[in-house]
Amino acid sequence: MIITGITTRLIRQSSELWYAPDPVPDGYTPHFDFPFTTIHTSEGIEGYTMDYCPLGQGPGSAHAVHDIYYRVLKGKNPLHHEAIWQECRSLQRHLYNFREAIWGNLDVALWDIKGKKTGMPIADLLGRYRDKVPVYASCPPQTISNIESLEQQVVQKKQLGYKGIKLQLFGHSEKELPKIRKARELVGDNYPLMLDCNAALSFEDALKTGYELDDLQYEWFEEPIPDAHIVQLKKLSQAIRTPVLAAETVGLFELPHYMIEGAIDIIRGDVHHKSGITGVMKALGMCEMMGYELEIHTAASPLLDIANLHVACATRLSRFLESHHSMFRFGLKNNPLEIQEDGCQHCPQGPGLGVELDWDWLDNHTIKVLNN
Repeated sequence: MIITGITTRLIRQSSELWYAPDPVPDGYTPHFDFPFTTIHTSEGIEGYTMDYCPLGQGPGSAHAVHDIYYRVLKGKNPLHHEAIWQECRSLQRHLYNFREAIWGNLDVALWDIKGKKTGMPIADLLGRYRDKVPVYASCPPQTISNIESLEQQVVQKKQLGYKGIKLQLFGHSEKELPKIRKARELVGDNYPLMLDCNAALSFEDALKTGYELDDLQYEWFEEPIPDAHIVQLKKLSQAIRTPVLAAETVGLFELPHYMIEGAIDIIRGDVHHKSGITGVMKALGMCEMMGYELEIHTAASPLLDIANLHVACATRLSRFLESHHSMFRFGLKNNPLEIQEDGCQHCPQGPGLGVELDWDWLDNHTIKVLNN
C-alpha cells in the first residue's frame, strides 16, 4: 500500500458561533476555515485529519500541506508512520516560519489508515489502558465576562455532569480574583476547578493569583505566563502550592528542558501541539520516565480531539480530557466528543479514528477543495 494523493477541504464556520451572543470584534477574522485533509492510498483506505484555525490561518495551513508535505507523503507506505514522521522532522529544520503541528496533523491520518488496515481502533494500536476518560469543561473568557455570566456557566457545566471546570481569565488579578473566588463558592470545596490565564500575566500578578489559588484549592494554574519564560515559571512553581501546568506551546524537542529544570509541575500536550499521535506518545514516554503527568489539551478541531481521546485511552498520565466550546464538535455522527452520563468521553470502538463523518454537513460547509 502506498499514498497516492491528498485532498483538503476548507470547512467554514462563522466566527459568530464563537462570540455569540456578542458581535464579532472589529478586525477579527469573520470565519473559522477548518482544513479537513484526506490521505488517499492505493488500497482505497483513506485517512482523515483536520487542523486548527482561529486566526484565519486555515487556508495557509491547507496550502502548506499541499505545497510542502505532499512531496514527503507521495509514494510512501502509510503504515510506516515513524519513517514519515522522521522525514518531516528533518524537513522542519529549515521551515522556520512553520511549526511541527502541520505534519503532526498528517500523522493523525496515517494512524487512521493503520487502524483501518488492521481493523483496530487507534487506542488498541497504541496499547489501550482504558475505555473512557473524565471530562472537564472549559469556559472561554467571553462566556464569563462578569460575575453573573460566570455564575450561569459554572452552575450549568456542573449540572451537565462535567468532572471539573476550567476558567479562562486573562485580566489583571484585581479584576479576575472575585470571579475565581465566586466559582469556588458555587461548586463547593471538593469539586475540581482549574484556571487558565493564556500566558497573559506578569510574574508579579501570577504570583498574587497563585497564592489565591492555593487558598481556594484549585487543581492547577495553567499557562500563567509565557512558556518561553522558563526561569520565571520555575520561580512561580517553587513559590506556590498549586501545580503549574504549562509547555502547551513548547515543541516536542524543547520539552525535556522543562522537566530537567523542574520549571513546571504538569506538562501540557496534545496531538496538534506535540507533533501528532507519534509525537505525543513520545512526549508521554518522556513524562513517564521523568515522573510527570501530561494533561491532554483540546485541539479545538473535532478529528484531532478524537485522536486525543484515543491517546488518552492509551495512557494513565492524563487525569482529564478538555471539552471546549460546542462549535468545535462538528461534522460527526454519534459524536464521541459529547459528554456521556458518567461525565466521560468514551473511546470509539471502530477501526482507526472510529468515527462516522457527516458528509452531508461537511459538503454543505465546504468552500474550497485542494487536490494533489
